[in-house]
Amino acid sequence: MTDWDHSTDFLVVGSGAGVTGAIRARALGKDVLVVEKTDRFGGSTCMSGGVMWLPDNPLMRREGVPDSAAAAFTYFATVVGDAGPASSTARRKAYVGAGVEMVDFLESEGLELRRCEGYSDYYSGVRGCEGGSARGRSIEAKAFDKKLLGTWQDRIRPGFSGGLAVYTGEASRLTLMRTRAGLTVLARVGLRTALGRLRRQRLVTNGVALSARLLQILLRQDATVWLESALSDLVVEDGRVVGAVVHRGGRDLRIRARDGVLLAAGGFARNKEMRERHAGGRPTSDRWTSANPGDTGEVIRIAMAHGAATDMLDEAWWMPSWIMPDGTPNMCMSERTRPGSIIVDAEGRRYFNEAVAYQEAGQQMYARDRELGGAVPSWLVVDSRHRSHYPFGMSPPGRTPKEWITSGAMKRADSLEDLAGQCGIDAGGLLKTVERFNTFAARGVDEDFHRGEGDHERFYGDPTHAPNPCLGPVSKPPFYAVALYPGDIGTSGGILCDEFARVLDTEGNPVDGLYATGNCTASVMGRKYLGAGASIAASAVFGHVAANHASATEREPGADITD
Repeated sequence: MTDWDHSTDFLVVGSGAGVTGAIRARALGKDVLVVEKTDRFGGSTCMSGGVMWLPDNPLMRREGVPDSAAAAFTYFATVVGDAGPASSTARRKAYVGAGVEMVDFLESEGLELRRCEGYSDYYSGVRGCEGGSARGRSIEAKAFDKKLLGTWQDRIRPGFSGGLAVYTGEASRLTLMRTRAGLTVLARVGLRTALGRLRRQRLVTNGVALSARLLQILLRQDATVWLESALSDLVVEDGRVVGAVVHRGGRDLRIRARDGVLLAAGGFARNKEMRERHAGGRPTSDRWTSANPGDTGEVIRIAMAHGAATDMLDEAWWMPSWIMPDGTPNMCMSERTRPGSIIVDAEGRRYFNEAVAYQEAGQQMYARDRELGGAVPSWLVVDSRHRSHYPFGMSPPGRTPKEWITSGAMKRADSLEDLAGQCGIDAGGLLKTVERFNTFAARGVDEDFHRGEGDHERFYGDPTHAPNPCLGPVSKPPFYAVALYPGDIGTSGGILCDEFARVLDTEGNPVDGLYATGNCTASVMGRKYLGAGASIAASAVFGHVAANHASATEREPGADITD
C-alpha cells in the first residue's frame, strides 16, 4: 500500500481555466486540491483575453441573440470537418451541452460575465462555412477588483493590458481612435479605469479578471490551492490512477486522489525539444511563442509514460508574430487586417487572405513554406497611411519608436524597391503584387483571396473605410515592413480524451481515475479555432465535465442535444 503525505477527493493539476473542475467538485461536496507549479495562479488564461466561446450560452438567450445547438454543430461540421477522435460527435455534443450547464453553474457561484457583442465567430460569413454567428458567441468576465483576493491579490499572473481596464470584446474598436466608435470606447475605458483608481480599486479585465474571479470562488469554497507545486508522476494501483507525486518545498509528496486526477496544465510551447520533435521538419522556435512560462510539456510526457494516447502534437494555436528589438514576440492581429497592408513571401507574392483567423494564418504560412519555401519568415508590408491611422503593436498611430528602425526589427524605406532590398524580398515580385492588390483595393473586392468577406475580418477592419473595411492600397510612402513568424499562444495537440474528459490509452480505453482538459489535450476544435476564447472555453467545459464524472453525478454530457 502507498504511504500518502496528503489526501483529497479530486486533484487538479494546473491553475488556468480548467480549475472550473475544482470549483464544480467542491460544490458537489468533494475535497479539492489545486496544484500549480509556478509561483503565480492563472497560467496562460491570465495572459489571454479571458474570453470563452460557448454556443447558445445563457447570456445569448437572455439578450435574445439567436443561436442553437444545431447551428453550432453545422458550424463544427463545415469548419472543422472530420478531425478524428479528439473532435468526435460525442465530444462536440459534450462541449455544446455542458457549456450551457457550466455557465449556469458558474453564475450561480457568483461569476459575473458579459457578452462580447459583435465579436464574430472566426468563420462566420466565410465561403463554405455555415452556422457561424455574426454577433458572436463569446463571453468574458466582468472587471474585477484584485483587492478582494486579500493576500492572494499579487499571486495572480499578470495580463497584457497593464493598468487599463479594457474588455477584450471592445479592444478592437479602442484602436480605431479616429472613429466615433473608437472615441466612444476610449471614453468608456478611460472612465472605467479612472473610477477604479478613484475608488482605490485594483481593477483587472481580460484573462486576469476571469482567473481572479475563479480563484475568488475557490477561496470562498475553502478549496486548497498550492503554488510552486509541480507534478512529478502519477500513482497507479491495480490499473487505476489513485494519486500523484507532487514536488513541493524541496521534496516529493505523495497525494492521494480518491475520485481522480484532472490534468489541466497546458501544453509544451516553451519546450524546445518537444517542439522540434513534433514539428515534422518545419521551422520552429520557442522564441516565437507568447505562451506562459510554465508551458513546458512535462504533464503530457507523464501521461504518455502511463499509456495515454495522443493526437495532433504538431498543432498549435498559431499567432503570426514579429520580433521586437528586445527579442520578445509581438502578436500581429489587427495590423494585417486593416487597409494598407499585405503579407508576402520572399518572392514578394501574396499567398493567403491576410485577415483570416490567427491559427489559420500560421497554418497558411507553414503550408506555403512547405510547398515553395520562403514563407518563414513572411513579411507584413504597410504604407504610411496605415502607420498614421492604426496602432502597430503597442505603438499608437503615427508613432514609430526609433529603436524599431535602428535595431532592424522594422524596415522603413521611401520606395517599395528599397524596402524589398532591405528585407531580401524579390523587388519585381513585390511591385507586381502591390500593383495587382491596389486594383482590388480600389474596387473593394479581393479576387485572389476574398479578404474582407468574413464577419470577423470586417470586425477587425476599419468600418470608416469604403468600399471594403479590410482593403486599402499600399501606395503612400514611406513604406514599412516586419518579418512575420508562425508564433503561437500555446500548443493545441496532446492527450486524447473521451466525452467525459477521461484520458484514453493507446487501445482507446479510458484510463481509470485520470482526466484531462485544456492545452495538454488534443483539441475538440480539431485543427481550427472557431471563435474568440475557443481554447479557454474548452478547458473550462471539460474541467466541469470531468468533475461531474469523477463525482459520479454525470449522465452523458450533451445527451439532450440533437444534431
